[in-house]
Amino acid sequence: MYHNILVPIAFDEGAEAKTRSAIAIAQRLAAEGARITLLHVMEQVPGYAINYLPAEYLAQSRAAIRSELEALASGVPGGAASVIDGHAGRTILDHAHEHKVDLIVIASHRPGMQDLLLGSTASQVVRHAACAVHVLR
Repeated sequence: MYHNILVPIAFDEGAEAKTRSAIAIAQRLAAEGARITLLHVMEQVPGYAINYLPAEYLAQSRAAIRSELEALASGVPGGAASVIDGHAGRTILDHAHEHKVDLIVIASHRPGMQDLLLGSTASQVVRHAACAVHVLR
């Protein structure tokens, strides 16, 4: 059983079922009194694109994501929510290291050609994590 579990959450289209599954698995693998942190990484919007967004877009987006994540975490015993900025794969790994996470439960999509060339977030986490990783497909 694990005591400090990290569940990265993506708010992509169709990710709701995987989010529920990842949280359920984290709860099953959690020791009594474990901490389960739901984490969303906000990727930086490229400079060339940010000029086309309303000025308040990033703040509103962050607030909406935080609110939804906190609502999810409130239904999880030992649940906490965190929204941070960065590159998804690297930031998840850094967060896990800094917070002494002993398990990462991460959902993955079926790999496509772009993943073979660039790598997906889940594959980067699996390759470089210093703790156990449970991948959902």
